[in-house]
Amino acid sequence: MESPLHIEAKTCGCKEKGITIAYSFIDSYHSLCLDRKDIMLGQLDACERLLKYTTDEMDRSAVIKEIAEIKMTLDLLP
Repeated sequence: MESPLHIEAKTCGCKEKGITIAYSFIDSYHSLCLDRKDIMLGQLDACERLLKYTTDEMDRSAVIKEIAEIKMTLDLLP
């Protein structure tokens, strides 16, 4: 049985340059046979987990913005 895609999301950057979200694969065993929708769903899941533990308001707004962008992109994918 295949395990779900495990992606970790972290906030990086600073107030002056802006906060971005960085992703890393926790388990890259199946990284060659993933399509972009699978990866984006993994990113969405990682951002939603990150949002639960984010206390800084700037980080929180960056994560919320990233979630909205991923959802919009997923809606546009065939």
